Amino acid sequence: MNLDSRHLESILHHDIPLTRDMGLKVLDWHDQQLRLHLPLEANVNHKNTMFGGSLYCAAVLAGWGWLHLRLREEGIEDGHIVIQEGQISYPLPVTMDAIAICQAPGAAQWKKFLAMYRRYGRARLTLQSRIVNAEGAEDAVTFSGQYVLHR
Repeated sequence: MNLDSRHLESILHHDIPLTRDMGLKVLDWHDQQLRLHLPLEANVNHKNTMFGGSLYCAAVLAGWGWLHLRLREEGIEDGHIVIQEGQISYPLPVTMDAIAICQAPGAAQWKKFLAMYRRYGRARLTLQSRIVNAEGAEDAVTFSGQYVLHR
């Protein structure tokens, strides 16, 4: 785990205590991709699969964490990130530990987001995250979230 990963995990566990109870861990931050780990045992439902609410939370946090770390790389630490809207799909059950993944949006989208924030102190960015079973490659969950950054 690198310094950025440790920093993010510390913030999540301190500012959003639920993440500790969920057993959420930051696996890595590399090449503008964030990966989070969510254990089945702490998030199991009555069907012995992962609870949909836990999956939604992990998907939102993957985007939130991605944006937090990327802004930190840009030297922007004066903003507050909130989720404004999210759409989720659960095409497959999560039957084991899960990995939530968020990758960078397009370069033009990112550049516009930064310009809007620097100019107006408020900007919106849509991020895509996905969740896979720890030993699988197929998306078990797909999420699209609109995040707002404001001063």
